[in-house]
Amino acid sequence: MTTLTDTIEVLNTRTSIRAYDPDVKISKEDLTQILELATKAPSAWNLQHWHFTVFHSDESKQKLLPIAFNQDQIVKASAVVAILGDVKANLNGEAIYGPLAEAGYMTEEVKDTLLGQINRAYTNETYPREAAFSNASLAAMQFMIAAKAKGYDTCAIGGFNKEAFVEAFDIDSRYVPVMLISVGKSVKPAHQSGRFPVTEVSTWL
Repeated sequence: MTTLTDTIEVLNTRTSIRAYDPDVKISKEDLTQILELATKAPSAWNLQHWHFTVFHSDESKQKLLPIAFNQDQIVKASAVVAILGDVKANLNGEAIYGPLAEAGYMTEEVKDTLLGQINRAYTNETYPREAAFSNASLAAMQFMIAAKAKGYDTCAIGGFNKEAFVEAFDIDSRYVPVMLISVGKSVKPAHQSGRFPVTEVSTWL
């Protein structure tokens, strides 16, 4: 398998692919490695506000198909990964900062200060959901870049019934569905799409 190692090449060649070769299988090992790279994404306070529901078997993709409005790529792709956002990511704080304090990388006082800041932020009514979406989206983008670097194509899918998804797959209320990502091998190039020039999408001060 060809691996694209040049970051600029990966970013320039990544496109949204909706037509996949159904005969191409992605191994659990490859998919696990891509997920591991996705978890290297940044997150606020390093709380890692993501969870992945992986649809690897044909049976699971068939179950997902009607929930994703019968989009053909769901069953033709080698796998589909649901990106979930954690609205209670503040509960990760002790597990993240406790070992750092024990190892002497920070004092208990600093740890307690950070945990206090985190838990106060999570008393804000809108913050937990906003943080879940923004931080899980960082992992989603990193997943797509990592997949391209491994020689796979992807497409981010926002069109699916989120309520039905939660019910069908018994998703804990701690998590909110953010997007689906199909992953596999393209059978045809993506259709051409343009990008606004940087001059139209940036303001320099």
